[in-house]
Parts: sequence; C-alpha cells; structure tokens
Amino acid sequence: MTHTFLLESGSWIIKGTWLDKNQQSNPFKGAIIINWEQSNWFSMQMKIVFPQNVPQNGSFQNRPEIIFEYKGLIPSNRSRYAYVLKRSDLEKIEGEGWISNDSIIQRYWVLGNTRRLNGFETFFCLDENTYHLTSGMMTGNNLLYTFEGILDRHG
Repeated sequence: MTHTFLLESGSWIIKGTWLDKNQQSNPFKGAIIINWEQSNWFSMQMKIVFPQNVPQNGSFQNRPEIIFEYKGLIPSNRSRYAYVLKRSDLEKIEGEGWISNDSIIQRYWVLGNTRRLNGFETFFCLDENTYHLTSGMMTGNNLLYTFEGILDRHG
C-alpha cells in the first residue's frame, strides 16, 4: 500500500488521548492539513484541542490548544527526510523522518534546551484513509508525556 498521509496533500481529522506523566489521560481532537508547495517540499499544520474542565487530581484543568507547524524536504527517493517544527509551546525544533512500508516515523529534538527535550511520532497506516499516531516527548531518558490517536482522511 502506498502512503496517503504526508506524501499527498490533504486534510485529516484526529481524535485521541494525551497522557502526562503522573496524570490522568485527557481526550483531544484536532485537524491536520498537508500541502506540497514545490516538488519535494511539504508543510503540515496540526492543531489539537482539549475539552474544557477536565478533572486532574481532584481539580479541573483547562489545557491550552497546541499548534504544530512542520516544513520538510523529502528527496525523490522518498525514504528519509529532514524537517523543522515550530510548536505553540516550544521553539526551534529539528527532526528527521523515515518512510517504511507500513509507517512514517519521525524523531525530533528541541534546540538550545537545557532539559534535552526530544520526541518521536509514528504514523502507522491502517488503510489508505486511516492512520494510527503514537507520539511522545522525553527529557533525557525520562518520558514526559505521550499521546495517541486515530487519523481519518477528511474529504
């Protein structure tokens, strides 16, 4: 099966769960838009929002939305690529991606951060219209949070 996520322009809806270290999981939903601006350059915008008044340790927490803005170059062989990422909660992020038969795997690191923040994302193809995303952020060797969700192609 040929990948339809990332390698083709399109819109996707995502629904999933975010889990912070030592916290209860929080549901989220969002959207992803992928554009190809030139022959080998892509941009991807992802926005995830959390429902209001989610209980956390006996109190209610309002988590702000997170916006991800990726820009990358995938060479014509389409197996490995580099990208930059700007998030609404972090700055100066670089990453690399690998495209395999069933998955698109991305690893990134936050530049100039004393906590040595780094993360990963795996987009596993369930079918041409559905992917499963697993993601996480680490500081050094410690996992800070994970999130996972189902992506459905929109339109």
